[in-house]
Amino acid sequence: MDLSQDVLRKDERAIISLRSLYRQFGYTEYRMSRFEEYGLYSDNKAFLSSGDIITFTGTNGKLMALRPDVTLSIVKNIKDDGSTKKLYYSENIYRPDGHEFKEQMQVGLECIGNIGLDLMCEVLLLAQRSLGLLGESTRLDVSHMGFLGGLLQQGELTHEQRLKLLLRIGEKNIPELGALCSEYRQSDGFRNRITALASLCGPFDAVIAQLCDISVNNETGTALQELKEIREALRQRDTRHELNLDFSIVNDLRYYSGIIFQGFIEGISSKVLSGGRYDELLRKFGKRSGAVGFAVYLDLLDRFTPQDKLINIALPKGRLGEKAYAVFGESGYECPGIREESRRLVFENLNAGVGYFWVKPSDVAIYVQSGVADIGVVGKDILLENSTDVYELLDLGLGKCRMCVAAEKGFTDDPERTLRVATKFPGVALDHFEKAGREIDIIKLNGSIELAPLLGLSDVIVDIVETGGTLRENDLEVIETIADISARLVSNKVSYKFNRAKISELCINISETLKNR
Repeated sequence: MDLSQDVLRKDERAIISLRSLYRQFGYTEYRMSRFEEYGLYSDNKAFLSSGDIITFTGTNGKLMALRPDVTLSIVKNIKDDGSTKKLYYSENIYRPDGHEFKEQMQVGLECIGNIGLDLMCEVLLLAQRSLGLLGESTRLDVSHMGFLGGLLQQGELTHEQRLKLLLRIGEKNIPELGALCSEYRQSDGFRNRITALASLCGPFDAVIAQLCDISVNNETGTALQELKEIREALRQRDTRHELNLDFSIVNDLRYYSGIIFQGFIEGISSKVLSGGRYDELLRKFGKRSGAVGFAVYLDLLDRFTPQDKLINIALPKGRLGEKAYAVFGESGYECPGIREESRRLVFENLNAGVGYFWVKPSDVAIYVQSGVADIGVVGKDILLENSTDVYELLDLGLGKCRMCVAAEKGFTDDPERTLRVATKFPGVALDHFEKAGREIDIIKLNGSIELAPLLGLSDVIVDIVETGGTLRENDLEVIETIADISARLVSNKVSYKFNRAKISELCINISETLKNR
């Protein structure tokens, strides 16, 4: 008996359609337990999207975990017998979503064995078709960790330095990429190639010449050749297929050394599909096979929001927002009525193709990451504290200040005791002192941070310093600068992909305005 489509939820219909698609291509279902020993995940935390895992003690006394990932379970249990396995799955996983853990449904596939060009292309085509089953306007973007790894080999970099560069590439954060290259004493050629790669995004034919120009060694050449072969093979299978490249898609080099890719649906604010080639993960398990696969995140389908034609901009209330709006206005994006005295929060200029709304400064990044705003203006301090998943497109140079460690004059740190740190920015403080190997106690305050060391509540503070006047008046001094702070123009990653021409033009116009001020 056929089930009426009206009876099924959207995710249930998607599961049926995707499973049918994969079976047509010879994939068989793989079933697994909801539980694994915790060690499987703790030993491979870098492979997981989040290190947070739900654990419990099994009846045998072993520490167990609710499954946060499907691929690790498959890799652990699959036989390495030389044959090629084509598997699909539809399984629940357990990951944090914001501040809470949630049960999330994943559908995906894995190919494990001898992965040649045909199988690689098949997986990419199935990823594209999976997106087509779920949405009308979709995009599949491809990157190559071999090319990234080859470029990074040109610099004498520590593992930590590579991670920082990869993070900035993933943010399309060109200013900080350049600053890090200078800090790490890299050559102008290295800096130019890395920043060019981070900016590189578009159809294969439009960007291949730039990719060839920045190829520097055997590793980048091999990756480039593989991309060309994949593009040609895909065209032979489907002449309508367009291979989009975006090298801001990055992953851990310890697991991925080949093609990686992400899928997007216009109207859903984050990636709905993610995959790639992960041979190095199998090596960690002592297996010789190659592997490629992807997962589709079905829980995101309920977050679809119809898109309008305006670029929606979140501005922070207060002086910073007023200064930022002045820059937008001078760049040709004025909005009638926005400066009038009223309680209105939303303003539009249909001719300029933009809409504005005012929000609390600490909320701007949330509106952008969620896709309610396409772009926004936010202080770097907020980005550092919350690790928001956005593109950081421009340093506007507004509201310049520093994130600092400060203490009473004459303070001497005693490494034998735990350092007490008062701050509004516990994430920044923990990250900074953890990298320094210093044990600390965080005292979270919301105001009058300077009082804490004066009254003996803390040894030091971590706070924003603009002129240093307040510190001097209270006999405090800066003992260390953590980061330079200013306003940044950020973009939702999916909005950028579907509105790249408009957002890029806006960035160019704003950059010109700032240059001519």
